[in-house]
Parts: sequence; structure tokens; C-alpha cells
Amino acid sequence: MKIGILGGTFNPIHIGHLILAEEAREKIGLDKIIFVPAYLPPHKDNSDIAGAGLRLEMVKLAIKGNKYFVVSDAEIKRDGRSYTIDTIKEFKKKYPQDELYFIIGSDLLKYLDEWKDLGEIISMVKFIVATRPGYSLSEIPSYIKTVAIRAVDISGFEIREHVKEDKSFRYLVPEEVYRYIVRKGLYKNNR
Repeated sequence: MKIGILGGTFNPIHIGHLILAEEAREKIGLDKIIFVPAYLPPHKDNSDIAGAGLRLEMVKLAIKGNKYFVVSDAEIKRDGRSYTIDTIKEFKKKYPQDELYFIIGSDLLKYLDEWKDLGEIISMVKFIVATRPGYSLSEIPSYIKTVAIRAVDISGFEIREHVKEDKSFRYLVPEEVYRYIVRKGLYKNNR
């Protein structure tokens, strides 16, 4: 089986994440995509991040109904900062006979050198980089395969700003995620 792993803060999960996952799945022929929300991302300021349980619930709501999408709480259960190497090792044990594909957006390429145990990660998974608007793919490492994904210029930051400023963000996230954010009052006061 070919399994895609899409990790992230998902703060909140939005339409861009879902398009990325679906196009990567289709273009690479993946059998399944596992969404892995981080407990605490190692390379981000954590002051504006919704609680891990809330973000996990939003991912569940967003992927409901897509038989190819599943969510893993592996990083949330682990607590503390989340490192890709630990997650990959866990999935390698769980899926020893399967091919693992680690999907990232091209915006993360500039941080790759900072990743813990990058050499070991490269030996265990195939990297797939989805092109994103405004991020150059020049000087891409040879071990990374690129997949052109339709340009969807949406970010979690933009959505959080819309919420804080009481602007509409309705069609930037799936409808159930929109209702969840409104019902829980997320991102109004950095919760």
C-alpha cells in the first residue's frame, strides 16, 4: 500500500489542506492519506495555536466522508514538541510493508535543514513537495519529488486574522469546521 502522511498544525485545517491531500493522493496513486496534527510544532511560535484536542476535532470534521482520509493522534498523544522523525518511526512500525510518502508544502523547504535527523527521515520515506503560490522550487534537493497542486492561497494565519477582525472566513474552511470554530469561539482571544 502507498500511504501519504500529511502533518501540520492545522490551526485550523482549511480547504487548501484538503485540496493538497486529494491532489497528492490522486497524482501519486496513494491508497490512503493520514493527517497528523502536531501537539506543539517545533518551528512555530505557539502563542496563537488552538488546543491540540480542538485541532484534532477540526481535522476529523474536515475529512469526514472521504474514505481515503484518516487522522492520527500520534503526535498529540506523545505530548510536547512534535518531531517528524518520531512520527515516521511510529508509522514505519505500524506499516512495515507499505511505502510511506511524506507530503509537505514548498513553503517548508526552507526549514528542511533544521529538521531533526533529516538523513534518517529521508531513508524511511519518499518526500513529496506540493508547489504553493509564492514559493520557489529552485535548488530543490534530489531526494524530493514535486507534485503540482492547484494554487490555493489560503493560510491558517489568514483565517485566524479574519476571525479576530470579525470578517467572513466561511468558504476558506469546510462548513463543519466553520461551525465548530464559531460555536467554540476559537481564535477570538488566542484560545
